[in-house]
Amino acid sequence: MTYATTYHIGHDTPAQRAKATQVAPTVKRVRRMDAKNKRCGGSPKGQTTVRTDCHVADGFLRTAFLPKLAETETVQACRKNKKTEHDFYQSLSRLAGYYGIETMRSKDYGYPYNIALALWYTKAQLKDKVRDWEEIRLIKDSSKTYFMSEERYDTSSTLFYIPVVPLYRMLRNPKRKHTARLLLSVCSYLYHIADVPYYRQEDSYLYWQYDMIKEWITSDDETEESAMYLSELEQAEWIGEHMEQKLFNRANLLFFKERLNGFTCRDTLDLDAMNMAMEAFALYEQYPERTIFANARPNGQVDEDETDGMVTMDRYVSFCADGKGWLNENLLQCINTELQEYTLMEEPALIRCFDGSEITDNTLCFENRLFALMEELIYILNNF
Repeated sequence: MTYATTYHIGHDTPAQRAKATQVAPTVKRVRRMDAKNKRCGGSPKGQTTVRTDCHVADGFLRTAFLPKLAETETVQACRKNKKTEHDFYQSLSRLAGYYGIETMRSKDYGYPYNIALALWYTKAQLKDKVRDWEEIRLIKDSSKTYFMSEERYDTSSTLFYIPVVPLYRMLRNPKRKHTARLLLSVCSYLYHIADVPYYRQEDSYLYWQYDMIKEWITSDDETEESAMYLSELEQAEWIGEHMEQKLFNRANLLFFKERLNGFTCRDTLDLDAMNMAMEAFALYEQYPERTIFANARPNGQVDEDETDGMVTMDRYVSFCADGKGWLNENLLQCINTELQEYTLMEEPALIRCFDGSEITDNTLCFENRLFALMEELIYILNNF
């Protein structure tokens, strides 16, 4: 199921395109003359015969000229083109073999059109057959030319915030305690193994956001509403610390399989929780040490000193207090206001260089399954 209540980063209103006020005039390639040009008059005599003054020997046809010691720029360029073509098709063969795609017979079209044609066809093949494919780039360094491919999981600028207050209420509900324990094992897996940040940890992004809201409330004049807001914040802090102690207990992972095998579905909520927990346990067994940040990469070129201007994954993936209420609305408003100013975003991605070196056989299968799992978990908790 994929109807989790997640939140989009930035404003949803699309920017309007500017409309042209008038049609641009047609560009004239050739200027016309003011009058028609006249043809030369014909003559019955035809053209005058023209001959040389003396006979010329044809011995120059049998003359062999010595080559120049230095190559011309044209010859050098041709040799570079041949080297580029050779490297291009060699790298293309490696790429096609790895992804299992067909290549186009383009060598007969001539340089550089053959490369452009092969590149266009290869991109179309990858887009249709490779999941999470982002782009391929043709890299040319001082020694050779080769392909570099990028696969990227598209998070769609979504905030994956997992609320713990609904899980706390579920644990206190006698009719839902068995469901809550199963979800507790799922959240414990995300906390310990997948390494999802927790909002009560001082180094987390959401800890700073909640603290900023609290400072804003306490700095204003005290009113009846501010007292209510502070009460909601204190509750979020207390429940957050209480639930972190439960998630920290590795017994939730130790008894994960036992809780899953002994779980009995009573309604639709239980069925959804069980299916989601089965997927979480499968990830736990298949990827016992993989974290959500294992393949995190920015969607652009970033210098070491520019990371502060990028939306890192820990800013949009985290445990939070609650997915409803005044506090949640203000939290999302603050985050959207801040993150929409950034131009770069960190997402799970894989870079492969087809330059003859060994190619790792990693995929984004784990990330695809994990993000879908978190969406389902968010949906279940927000609709309890």
